[in-house]
Amino acid sequence: MEHIELFFKSIFIDNMVFAVFLGMCSYLAVSKKVSTAVGLGAAVIFVLAITVPLNWLLDQYLLQPGALVWLGPEYADYDLGFLSFIMFIATIATMVQLVEIIVEKFSPSLYNSLGIFLPLIAVNCAILGGSLFMQSREIPSLGLAFNYGISSGIGWFLAILAIAAIREKIRYSSVPPALRGLGITFIITGLMGIGFLSFGGMLTGGDEEEKPATKIETTLKKVDVEEAQKEEIAKNTKTIQ
Repeated sequence: MEHIELFFKSIFIDNMVFAVFLGMCSYLAVSKKVSTAVGLGAAVIFVLAITVPLNWLLDQYLLQPGALVWLGPEYADYDLGFLSFIMFIATIATMVQLVEIIVEKFSPSLYNSLGIFLPLIAVNCAILGGSLFMQSREIPSLGLAFNYGISSGIGWFLAILAIAAIREKIRYSSVPPALRGLGITFIITGLMGIGFLSFGGMLTGGDEEEKPATKIETTLKKVDVEEAQKEEIAKNTKTIQ
């Protein structure tokens, strides 16, 4: 259940684009065609699925306070947390370079259509945000980190795929001249963000003790309190007499 909850929350509730607005530059620039959006989205999923678990290992066994204790007890007081950004970005840049080589080798047309935005995945804030959120949320296991990387990538993939499909169809609509281009794209993104945030209550729920009391229960409680007050007044009256 923990894996399922994390998977759906990362896709719908904590979506990288619609909840925290990360990766917006690539989201807006490469979402004019569905084909290029699918290619970039798949690349983002691959990079997040690899970098988040790798950065989890780096965080657990190298960067956290006391993480170097496996080298010996004399290293227990070392804290390399200040190297988090450098290490995370180095891991991301390595994976992005690998993706760039693979795409150029097997799909030159996609490589040319993505252009500069493929190597820019290395500085895409959604990719770095995945590792930083993993660190700040203190994800406890490598499996959950891998799950979070894939689900975050799928959430970003669904966002760019949805806006690309809408932008392809909206070309044939009568959009006001002042809103054509990025104007209507921002409006649609905001509406889709509201839609995705509506999933916020999907995985939430409370225990029976936390449920609000019904009107009948509230009335009964008031009657009990009034009766208790009357009995106490009667006792005090007898005592005075």
